[in-house]
Amino acid sequence: MGLIEISDLFFSYPTKKNVLNGINLNIEEGKFTCIVGENGSGKSTLLKCILGLNKGYTGQIKKIDRIGYLPQKTEIQSNFPASIEEIIMSGTISNHINSIFYKKDDYEKVIGLMKHLDLYDIRKTSFADLSGGQQQRVLITRAVCATEKLIVLDEPTSALDPSIAKQIYELLDHLKNHEKITILMVSHDIDRALKYADNVIEIHDGKVQFAGSANEYKLFKGDE
Repeated sequence: MGLIEISDLFFSYPTKKNVLNGINLNIEEGKFTCIVGENGSGKSTLLKCILGLNKGYTGQIKKIDRIGYLPQKTEIQSNFPASIEEIIMSGTISNHINSIFYKKDDYEKVIGLMKHLDLYDIRKTSFADLSGGQQQRVLITRAVCATEKLIVLDEPTSALDPSIAKQIYELLDHLKNHEKITILMVSHDIDRALKYADNVIEIHDGKVQFAGSANEYKLFKGDE
């Protein structure tokens, strides 16, 4: 079953040629899917169309209502003056749009996630005082709190040391297997993507070059 179904998707920025050229995709529920491709191939543009951040596309995108999102690190204010707990709690805001108060269920969910993901003991620490890897863990947890099914991430391991990047992939793997969260992620780290992802999508010049399992992708690239 697909949480996202895309049919004949075209998109272009003003005064530019098409960035996306007839995308057809089905994002499977319960899977870890990585989108790979060269810079400028349309990966991030595709995510923003899915999320409704890019307007004016043609074609059809069917999706679930609540999606957690982690944008590229360059779009995030790393010195934001709030605690870990406050940052993560803010992910539940869509659950109480008509109220200024958090629901008990939301708070219990946040506490449970912080405990499972080794953030509870440092929950009062300022977000600005965290390392880059710790900040990404917090923001991924926040994204999970915004949804019950699907998180979308745009290069969450960019600029992180390899050992920290590995921890982020392990965190995402944990969320898929234990929290039953579907993962859709743009990544430049193809080797690690092939290790952790169930499915791979390769975009080239705004078109889908490949969509299938990680094992099938290895064969597609001639790497047995």
